[in-house]
Amino acid sequence: MVILISGRGSNMQALIEAGVPVSAVISNRADAAGLAIAAARGIATRVVEHRRYATREDFDAALAAEIDGFAPRLVALAGFMRICTPAFVARYRHRLLNIHPSLLPAFPGLHTHERALAAGVKVHGCTVHFVTADLDHGPIVVQAAVPVRAGDTADLLAARVLKQEHVVYPRAVRWFLEGKLALGNGVVHVKGNDAQVVLAAD
Repeated sequence: MVILISGRGSNMQALIEAGVPVSAVISNRADAAGLAIAAARGIATRVVEHRRYATREDFDAALAAEIDGFAPRLVALAGFMRICTPAFVARYRHRLLNIHPSLLPAFPGLHTHERALAAGVKVHGCTVHFVTADLDHGPIVVQAAVPVRAGDTADLLAARVLKQEHVVYPRAVRWFLEGKLALGNGVVHVKGNDAQVVLAAD
């Protein structure tokens, strides 16, 4: 598996600590803190600076070349703050996962915690999904639901959601690597009795 990051890489670290096999960590930013964490674990790291490329297509082509050098079964986005081009998504069709801090299809895009609080939802959470050309709308693999508390701020809510992200992302990756995911008609099922939803108590 190859992990793509842009920053601190907390979900990357959760995947590594869960013991899933990671061939490389690649970032579009040389100053991404997660690169040092991965290197300290003996994992190969690469940087493909998006600012060096005139177009998104050129950047994605260079990124794909680096990824393909490791011949991964799976590519996991973990705080990778770039919108992938349709060609890139097609190249890794059905083997490109992302984690998003909301219960999709609610609140795609940025500032999910602020938007959830503004909407007055009583349950928030996170979603692991396959990446498609439609931003944050791919088939859902697993979700974790987090209750919204009275007096929550965006930061407090984000911290509780992040805790669950670190639970469900390794679970989804393991399912993929173990061949447990079945995708049909845009819906993902898990072979066996594993639950595709986590209901957090806090």
